[in-house]
Amino acid sequence: MTNAETITDTEGQASGAQACVHRFGMDQPLQLDSGVKLAPVEIAYQTYGTLNADKSNAVLVCHALTGDQHAANRHPVTGKDGWWNRMVGPGRPIDTDRFFVICQNVIGGCSGTTGPTAINPATDKPYGLEFPVITIGDMVRAQAMLVEALGIEQLFCVAGGSMGGMQVLEWCASYPERVFSAMPIATAARHSAQNIAFHEVGRQAIMADPNWQAGAYDGSDAYPSKGLAVARMAAHITYLSEAALHRKFGRNLQDRDAVTYGFDADFQIESYLRYQGSTFVDRFDANSYLYITRAMDYFDLAADHARRMGCDTGTLADAFRGTETRFCVASFTSDWLYPTSESRQVVHALNAVAANVSFVEIESDKGHDAFLLDEPELHDTILGFIGASARARGL
Repeated sequence: MTNAETITDTEGQASGAQACVHRFGMDQPLQLDSGVKLAPVEIAYQTYGTLNADKSNAVLVCHALTGDQHAANRHPVTGKDGWWNRMVGPGRPIDTDRFFVICQNVIGGCSGTTGPTAINPATDKPYGLEFPVITIGDMVRAQAMLVEALGIEQLFCVAGGSMGGMQVLEWCASYPERVFSAMPIATAARHSAQNIAFHEVGRQAIMADPNWQAGAYDGSDAYPSKGLAVARMAAHITYLSEAALHRKFGRNLQDRDAVTYGFDADFQIESYLRYQGSTFVDRFDANSYLYITRAMDYFDLAADHARRMGCDTGTLADAFRGTETRFCVASFTSDWLYPTSESRQVVHALNAVAANVSFVEIESDKGHDAFLLDEPELHDTILGFIGASARARGL
């Protein structure tokens, strides 16, 4: 049996905000790409706005690696606004006065959805490294289970950036009939060798921390906080551009007039990265970081789709063949983590199957994180695409 427990978000940062958990029992396992059937499964998610009578106004927002379900409400741990508060809310491009927005914490996460911190029913202890390795396909399969449980046959739109954009592409390849429109932003159809390399540095930093204890830390008095902080520091550099770093920090010193000839944080950029690392460990689990980065590294939409179709090889265009989904693909000029060339590969594949696709490369010096920041052109792009798609859908 399944059951859902809904708790109203009394802080109400967006119209009709609710914090929810949906539980799938032992009789409804999540089939993973690894072959494992995972059960039971709990999915934590936030909703904003109201689902209309025919359930045609649902928008699924997919989060990035270090995100969670708190897209547009005040985060319960950090107290900060949601990660996409600029785009989701009353009167914003994804208007919660008009649309019913869902944001789910991904499978393998650490914000309420089943992951390495969840209790393994076989041992009554946290899974730790006994949790099965997951993929982007598994994340989307869990989302599809939730969407079906909510009685929604077709999502009006699926949108997200970075790892969220990977989920958008996976949705369109695996469930094309269930996605009316899609916005993959600052993303790629497969992870590059460079990105895998950066992730491996982060994973090794965590595993080198003696408090990691082969993933069996209990979180009470021993926690791999130093390793996780270093992983976050390394990753955060990839989210920025050289121009953004120079504009914000340059070689400015941190609260001093001269260098100390030591290893304190002499420079502002050093202090900034240390702060990013130290605050990250308060809200994120080290093992979840391992699992989610691994899922991103494994992502290769063309190869994954071919395998699921029982083929030895396949092209990216094959993954979208026959799609009737409307697409808007967006990238940023200074994003070197997911450069525009990778977005163009997606656009070319969609053009090859005569899909309905628009593409915009946004001029920005803010790097990969531009999709989370104040970028007027992205704001206008989302507003325009959502509006045009709503008219086509009759909303």
